[in-house]
Amino acid sequence: MKMKRILYILLALSLLTACQQEEEEITISAAASLTDTLQEIVQQFEEENPHINVSLNLGGSGSLSQQIIQGAPADIFFSASVPHFDRVLQAGLIKEENARALLANELVWIQPQSDQPATTVGSFDQMAIGTPETVPAGNYAKQALTAQGIYQEIKEKLIFTKDVRQVMQYVETSNVDAGIVYRTDALISDKVQINETLPLGKHEPIIYPVGIIEDSQAVEAFYNYLQSAKALDIFQQYGFQEIDGDTDGNIFSTD
Repeated sequence: MKMKRILYILLALSLLTACQQEEEEITISAAASLTDTLQEIVQQFEEENPHINVSLNLGGSGSLSQQIIQGAPADIFFSASVPHFDRVLQAGLIKEENARALLANELVWIQPQSDQPATTVGSFDQMAIGTPETVPAGNYAKQALTAQGIYQEIKEKLIFTKDVRQVMQYVETSNVDAGIVYRTDALISDKVQINETLPLGKHEPIIYPVGIIEDSQAVEAFYNYLQSAKALDIFQQYGFQEIDGDTDGNIFSTD
């Protein structure tokens, strides 16, 4: 009996060790505009896969792409910009077969909730957009304002931010009169209002590609989960649009 008890203990210890060895942590570098959706998706994924811990590194897609190319640890890159994603692809850090365009978004003007909705941009003293060189939302905003022919006119009034969430913070706290963000960001705040009256010019389609950098079973599991009906339902609840994206060389299409 004593020997049998020892064998049981040894078996339990070996099983515990095996379970501990199977635990894995993966890192997702993702656009700041995906913060709330990914936090919810990660929580749901970890509940279903308790042996996998998902760490989120959130920020501007341009900054994240630079970090990844310079060697920062990341298993998956989820970008709000095809060009920034393509740089990582071109660097050979993501294989084309492990990448796809997953979501779409749109831009909106926002103002503090307590303010009277403006009818013209000229009534604003200060406006915030993301830094166009590193923040996709800022780049799209610059394109839209340029297409309207007003970017140079209002440039002196623009405050440039590190990511789209900082634009939200500035508007929420009335540090600026207005800002341009993704509709998905505006929908999660009760401190801002969307001003549909103010026009925005044309810009490139806002596409969110996602791809695997460091492949493993855990990484593939989360990558596939992002494309599952459960995850897509959460994305859509936050206002994202699902697209059927394929990669054709280095060009993402939504056909």
